[in-house]
Amino acid sequence: MREKLREILEREEGIKHEVYLDHLGYPTCGIGHLILPEDEEHGCEVGTPVSEERVAALFEADLKTVEDDCWQLFDHFEYLPDNIQLVCAAMAFQLGRSRLSGFKKFRAAIGDGRWSDSISEMIDSRWYRQTTARAERMIALVREVEKESKDGR
Repeated sequence: MREKLREILEREEGIKHEVYLDHLGYPTCGIGHLILPEDEEHGCEVGTPVSEERVAALFEADLKTVEDDCWQLFDHFEYLPDNIQLVCAAMAFQLGRSRLSGFKKFRAAIGDGRWSDSISEMIDSRWYRQTTARAERMIALVREVEKESKDGR
């Protein structure tokens, strides 16, 4: 599961072994790691190299945060279908716990296994409007689960 999530996040975030500014102008490095004041990269100039080891360490820490967030935000997270766990984790990575916590109807639909409703809630969001292509890739994963549910698998 972690490997599949890493593949998704590398595709969505990219991987850069240097400090760069994300699309909102925030200092970032590695696999979409927002540089925080406590990070050794804080205050480094754009273009400052970041080692493979450091990228891996930051990503592992970010994954731990995402896992903790998912356990807090989604009841019985461990029992959700794999694709749903991946979508929730990818959204938690991108949005952070505080913003994802605002997706109350989405989270309720996920908890109830109402995949179609969860898709509708994803589409009816600023997140969807701001990152439509990425959101559509997440929706496709939910649709796979929805189709499997309808097929009786």
